[in-house]
Amino acid sequence: MKLKTDLLVHPSEELSEKIRIELKEDVTTRDRDLAAIKEWLRKEPHLPNEWEDNPLMTFLRGSSFSLEKCKRKLDMYFTMRAACPEFFTNRDATSPELREVLKSKLQGPPLPGLTPNGRRVTICRGLYPGLDSQQITDTFKLALMIGDIRLVEEVVGVAGDIYVLDGAVLGPSLLAKLSPSVIKKFMICVQEAYPVKLKEVHIINTSPVVERFVNFVKPFLKEKIRKRIFIHKELKDLYKYIPQEMLPNEYGGKCGTMDELQAKWTQKLIEYREWFKVQDFLIANESLRPGKPTNYDELF
Repeated sequence: MKLKTDLLVHPSEELSEKIRIELKEDVTTRDRDLAAIKEWLRKEPHLPNEWEDNPLMTFLRGSSFSLEKCKRKLDMYFTMRAACPEFFTNRDATSPELREVLKSKLQGPPLPGLTPNGRRVTICRGLYPGLDSQQITDTFKLALMIGDIRLVEEVVGVAGDIYVLDGAVLGPSLLAKLSPSVIKKFMICVQEAYPVKLKEVHIINTSPVVERFVNFVKPFLKEKIRKRIFIHKELKDLYKYIPQEMLPNEYGGKCGTMDELQAKWTQKLIEYREWFKVQDFLIANESLRPGKPTNYDELF
């Protein structure tokens, strides 16, 4: 499936070279590493026999080309896809439920450009303060759907991810509906199952409610990620970390409006509709796992 829009601008060759060094990517051996991972997949009876090259290469990059780390991530990825059907089934962006979230509840588009050191920036902001529990789960589902698309389409590789969370619309009613179990499952996905190198999390338009939300989520985060959370009192402070011009118009930048970016990503999610249907069946089968099968209750 080819990239049909300029949703994700890939790094220049000069920047790509720097990113490859950071990710320990050796162009002379990466195909051999990819072949080794594909052979390992074929030999693991509980995992899918094969998968596309692009996402496998993204996993290798996210594991700094450590084959053992890549294997652990992939095993957890397919395990979580089986363990969390609320996130990994019915992933049809044309369904009324997901369309409603995409259109009027929350926006979370990755930005097209990259920071000077090759990091991808994603901005998340609420549009409606009163999400119900199902819409919160659907929001996490959509976030992971975008993550899956990026597994396929980040064909060159980026040096990590930066997330900007806009807390302007976060209300106390939302906090009351957050389920610790759903939060924990989502955080395991992000931290253990996806090849995400999370470099920074920036929180803007903060308030006492936002700070309560951050404190609610912190116990589910690894220590190194907790240290990468920055809370900003003023928008201009964000520009010290992310070039202003690459931000959306609403945040003083020039990459288009949040509505425009959200519309493009909604269309991209719809383009992947058939692909997501195929992915539904690529999950770990615990009855075939060598040794002790994963106990989901223990995992969560």
